[in-house]
Amino acid sequence: MKTDTGNCIVIYTTVPDPLLGKRIAHILVEEKLAACVNLSAPGLSIYLWENVVEGTEEITLTIKTTRERQQACIQKIAELHPYEAPEIIVVPILDGHTPYLYWVQQQTKI
Repeated sequence: MKTDTGNCIVIYTTVPDPLLGKRIAHILVEEKLAACVNLSAPGLSIYLWENVVEGTEEITLTIKTTRERQQACIQKIAELHPYEAPEIIVVPILDGHTPYLYWVQQQTKI
């Protein structure tokens, strides 16, 4: 079981409701853009938008994928997302449990 742990990444995005989060998660996994997507409990996001402080309840999606699928995954999230400027943040996985990282790579192969 050979794996390059530097190949796996996590993408974070937030959505306004669980239904949309489930829809995005389903599509990403079905299209092999992600191996797994975790949806958080609702949380409050405080941010400045067009010079107004906003407070909105959002769900965070934690998306596990690979660098090869990164751009397609980002593009699909942006396509499905209702926000004008959705949060889509990529974080490298520096290390982890090798069998899990191997599984992520296998699930996202096309």
